[in-house]
Amino acid sequence: MDLFDSMRIFVRVVERGSFSAVARELNMGQPAVSKQVRALEQYLGGAVFARSTRHLALTDQGQRFYSHCQEILSQLEHATRSFASGQEQIAGPLRIAAPVSYGRLCIAPLIGAFLQRHPDVQIDLRLNDYNEDLLMENIDLAIRIGLVKSEGLVAVPLGTSTRRVYAAPAYLDRHGQPREPAELAGHNCIAFTLLEHYDRWHFTHRGEALEVAIKGNVTSNNSEAIREMVLGGLGISLSPQWLFAADFEQGGVCSLLDEYQTTALPVSAVFSRERRRSARTMAFIDFLRENV
Repeated sequence: MDLFDSMRIFVRVVERGSFSAVARELNMGQPAVSKQVRALEQYLGGAVFARSTRHLALTDQGQRFYSHCQEILSQLEHATRSFASGQEQIAGPLRIAAPVSYGRLCIAPLIGAFLQRHPDVQIDLRLNDYNEDLLMENIDLAIRIGLVKSEGLVAVPLGTSTRRVYAAPAYLDRHGQPREPAELAGHNCIAFTLLEHYDRWHFTHRGEALEVAIKGNVTSNNSEAIREMVLGGLGISLSPQWLFAADFEQGGVCSLLDEYQTTALPVSAVFSRERRRSARTMAFIDFLRENV
């Protein structure tokens, strides 16, 4: 077993959520992909996936190992890029796309520090919750949250976006607090529709995968709108921690079901395989890896 190859395959299975999808992507048979993951589990001495009939979820140990794999493989990619890039000047225009809330809260505050380090770069930050066509829109780099399924894109892992279940005290006062995920089925849940299978929320608890079919009287394709509705006491959301971090500290929302792990979403910097990797693009990716 080649450990690095097995780690790469494992990471792609997590990101794609499917053994068969990775097999098609890598032009391998599905049994070969499964064999690589089983060999990795044998090497580690434990399961990385809590397999169920409907959903492929990570075990607690698998989630930690996934984070380490992202970091190790990213460091390897960084070392390779550094060797190849030589002394190309870090200068010129850099067009970056990002989701609206993540761009506002997590990317925009970092721009000033990056430009202090590289003052000859000019940044155009485009915020849009829809995945734009990087080539058509002439975008150098995009930040994606969730699985990157396009085979025409190169994805560099930046980390994961941990999610929690949130509700305002006013909502909980009226409807009570769920004590386990199954009780969410009886609550007004606000779903973010840009995620695949947005009407099913997944949890793990002590290695067991749990799936809850949620329902509610409102959905949205914009996380800022969901935040406002949750703060207004309309319902419960499964949202990234960064979206509600300030509200949670100020007591505007409560974090629920904290003993249950939710599926963390991968955060990636992506660029087109057909577009040349400029030094400024690579410098911004390295900067994000240090600071996000």
